[in-house]
Amino acid sequence: MTSSTLSGRTLLMSGGSRGIGLAIALRAAGDGANVALLAKTDAPHPRLEGTVHTAAAAITAAGGSALAVVGDVRSDHDIARAVEATVGEFGGIDIVINNASVIDLSPTADLEPKKYDLMQDVNVRGTFMLTRAALPHLAVSATPRVLSLSPPLNPSARWLGAHTGYSLAKFGMTMATLGLNEDLVAMGGAATTLWPRTTIATAAVRNVIGGERLMRLSRTPEIYADAAHAVLTSAPAEVAGRTLLVEDVLTAAGVTDFSGYAAVPGTADADLFPDIFLD
Repeated sequence: MTSSTLSGRTLLMSGGSRGIGLAIALRAAGDGANVALLAKTDAPHPRLEGTVHTAAAAITAAGGSALAVVGDVRSDHDIARAVEATVGEFGGIDIVINNASVIDLSPTADLEPKKYDLMQDVNVRGTFMLTRAALPHLAVSATPRVLSLSPPLNPSARWLGAHTGYSLAKFGMTMATLGLNEDLVAMGGAATTLWPRTTIATAAVRNVIGGERLMRLSRTPEIYADAAHAVLTSAPAEVAGRTLLVEDVLTAAGVTDFSGYAAVPGTADADLFPDIFLD
């Protein structure tokens, strides 16, 4: 089943209090979608804008229906509670968005074991377990989809050697999604990954990767949101089991000018910072 709108469809997302996840949620809300967020940020954080509650309010203001579930995607109990609450509130689940992710680009010798475990637990295990928990409900949806925000597999020495721990975690998200695609195809749906060609202006870029300078050389989260919307409204056969790039998706949808997505208006495409997996 294919539709150009997400109206009436129910999305369950990990994270989503801010950044790319929130932008995707707001884009869906503009269609009148239902969005449930499983996120940890219950109270304001000194370095992070927004909470799961402010995100839910923004989704409602944008025209959607929202459900805020305070919890951790590392917890099986919280995952089960989020799935149960979503089905109880909206009657089912049509789409799972694996958005929650942890980044640490430390080289192997400097990466703390706890941070390695955190990236594996959130990025890989969270993706697998949240989707797994939703499978019975996706199976009875007319439009079952899974979308994970992770990169194409690129097992080059440059990336695996530069930050092996993070690369393993992000590639693990992708591999989990490609495997889960077999379940989704059997239901008449699709599982897909999506990744940008440039960095995106988010708190992670500001606080972890490159500060304000890199924020200025990034694109806005809305480019990711528009591409995600295009993927989720495409025919399943067109996106099933694929590792897609944001800009390629939008180009195929007819977008020819990406200048409006620059975090600093007027920044030339050539001056934007390339994504760490693709440059």
